Amino acid sequence: MQEKVQELLASESGFTLEQMAQQLDTSVREIIANLPSEMASLAASDAVWQLIEELPSWGKVTTIVQNEGSVFEFKGEFPKGSIAHGYYNFMHHKNPFHGHLLVDGLTEVAFVSKPHRGAESHSMVFLAPSGNCVFKVFLGRDAERKLIPDQIERFKALKQQLAGAGAKNS
Repeated sequence: MQEKVQELLASESGFTLEQMAQQLDTSVREIIANLPSEMASLAASDAVWQLIEELPSWGKVTTIVQNEGSVFEFKGEFPKGSIAHGYYNFMHHKNPFHGHLLVDGLTEVAFVSKPHRGAESHSMVFLAPSGNCVFKVFLGRDAERKLIPDQIERFKALKQQLAGAGAKNS
């Protein structure tokens, strides 16, 4: 599998994780687990909720939900929320991003540093028990489309802390 993932990375197609998984008839988690270690690390389930609680303090990020080929993006602050009735409910009324995450529907988070269309890109990929992606949070960019330095530092620190203690590339 690692060899096949490497071949897709080397192609000029710029495949997303989902496209790679579809090409290789596997899960997004399996693709992430077979990316080079400098590109991706997996963290255990306890990291999921720690990260979700911390994300609202990061400032502007891009949250992406991709389903059946359609892509939905939200650029702005990740909303605060709380757990009730088996869901993590986004509750900040001033934030236009609303929704409900099934608590049992998130089992792992991956820290992925994979170029996107030739540009440096870092994301946190939240995975379902099936190994497929529920949503991704990409680091934000400034007016010149450059990554926000503070977010890069936080991403790298959390990747080392949380993924280092988790199931790194397992």
